[in-house]
Amino acid sequence: AAHERVVYEQLKKSQASDNLARQQLLVPLQIVVTESEANLVDHQHALFDSFGFDINRLGDTSIVVRTIPNILSTADIPQLIRDVIADIQKNCVSTRVEQLHNEMLSSIACHGSIRANRTMTIHEMNALLRCMEVTERSNQCNHGRPTWIQLSISDLDKLFLRGR
Repeated sequence: AAHERVVYEQLKKSQASDNLARQQLLVPLQIVVTESEANLVDHQHALFDSFGFDINRLGDTSIVVRTIPNILSTADIPQLIRDVIADIQKNCVSTRVEQLHNEMLSSIACHGSIRANRTMTIHEMNALLRCMEVTERSNQCNHGRPTWIQLSISDLDKLFLRGR
């Protein structure tokens, strides 16, 4: 949840400053999609570009990803693109472009962040804590889940069956 908030705020800041760092893929990534999804990617090229992706239609049922945002270099890009396409299909009737952009950034951050049950190294944990210190609203993720809680000594004792 903390990593999701950090990634979301970094994406928002980068997008707002038109300074989104991008990484060109050494080998372009081809993704098989439905024809309607390929049409959507074709028509929403500018939107994907604003998120840091260079995605083009390759055929009737395939797209190719040539560039991704640096911040998502470790994400599962095919799944991430499918999730973003699904979000666009669901929300395309929205007239509030800024809200849609924020929802898309939230979706990208959500799907591109560290997932539950992934073991982190001490270095990764410390780096995440340092990022949280300088990130706005880092006390909760984009969906409102808390990123940290405070336990009293008596609460800790109860967890470990002490004080009985």
